[in-house]
Amino acid sequence: MAKDHVSLKDAISIGIGGMVGGGIFAVLGLAVSLAKGGTPIAFFVAGIIAIFTAYSYSKLSLAFPDRGGTVRFINEGFGKGIFSGGINNLLWVSYIIMLSLYASAFGSYGSNLIPITGNQETDSHIFISSIVLLATGINYYSIKIVGQIESVAVAVKLIILLGFIGVGAYGLTKSDYLSQLSPHSWEGPLQLIAGGMVIFVAYEGFELIANAVPDMDKPRYTVPRAYLVSVIFVVLLYIAIAAITVGSLPFDEIKKAKDYVLAEASKPVMGQLGFTIMSVAALLSTFSAINATVYGGSRVSYELAEDDELPHAFTFQFWNKPIGLIVTTAFTLLIANFMNLESISTSGSSGFLLIFAVVNFIAYSKSDAVNSNKFITLAGAILCGAAFVILVGQQFMANPMGIWISLGIIILCFVFEYFYKQHKIKKDED
Repeated sequence: MAKDHVSLKDAISIGIGGMVGGGIFAVLGLAVSLAKGGTPIAFFVAGIIAIFTAYSYSKLSLAFPDRGGTVRFINEGFGKGIFSGGINNLLWVSYIIMLSLYASAFGSYGSNLIPITGNQETDSHIFISSIVLLATGINYYSIKIVGQIESVAVAVKLIILLGFIGVGAYGLTKSDYLSQLSPHSWEGPLQLIAGGMVIFVAYEGFELIANAVPDMDKPRYTVPRAYLVSVIFVVLLYIAIAAITVGSLPFDEIKKAKDYVLAEASKPVMGQLGFTIMSVAALLSTFSAINATVYGGSRVSYELAEDDELPHAFTFQFWNKPIGLIVTTAFTLLIANFMNLESISTSGSSGFLLIFAVVNFIAYSKSDAVNSNKFITLAGAILCGAAFVILVGQQFMANPMGIWISLGIIILCFVFEYFYKQHKIKKDED
């Protein structure tokens, strides 16, 4: 029925809600620590890659409308073999890493807003574990509530972030730190690009539009506009937020408050009230993102099991929900509580850059079938590939443990798929 269809406004909301989840609250301080005064440029560079990739997604979404989204595109491009299985497994793991990033951000903002034990690290772990378990419980109770929470949260966080930009822009006229935005405070070109790539996870959510394409009104009109408008809006939003943050606080304070910097950046104009409002916005935003991503992650694992890229056991039900829901939760609790923010962000960004490079290449290789521009799709694939290499190279010097973890996750996804496929072949022969 028409009333159940996804309109252009709904599709844009899905894209914006997917991107402006918990990412900007989690990674803004990290971005400033890497790019300094060039942070708005870092977000711009990452945004350009997102725009190229969104073009490929729009073409593939129209050619292969499917609630599986990225999983379907990869299987269309490479068949159901070891390579596609490894990439799709990486997608599921990347969802878990995103969940960990959101939970980590929730823990940082929560522990600073509402101290519990007096030990900030302990408080952060309490908030992290509690919110992941709460979101899992809500997903078990009602998927409808998950959607209602996300709808309210998207509106509230956008109002607060746009308000932050408005008030912050006024505050810049009186700020003593506006000079931090000048080129002499920027890091070098490679550092700027690497900074943009580490926080690329803040853009990844636009791919959720693909999952809604089968339910869209007038998809040929709606799909390309939904991708383009949502990504460009978020690029401009992030650049403005980054500029105001860098221009409002000295770098030392940003570094000190790296994990909750948006709340700290609200203080110069609005004082403690601004800190509280932004902290509440961060908690609501990351909570809604965790809610939605727990569901999305469990759905990906279910679809992979149906496609024989994960063991068939992932199609089993536990309390009337896919078993992948509880598995996703367990891995999220481990990663969020035992990995630092930079390593989590690096792992998530490297995973999605590799996945998006593959998706862009599929749009390029199937350009005739999907009616895509070969130059744009090839450029998207090259940009994602180059960004992945730059991220690995720069972070290998700055955060070697994070890179070893990232590369280990990627390799493990393919090794697992290889042995799983071998086991399945042997089992079928028997």
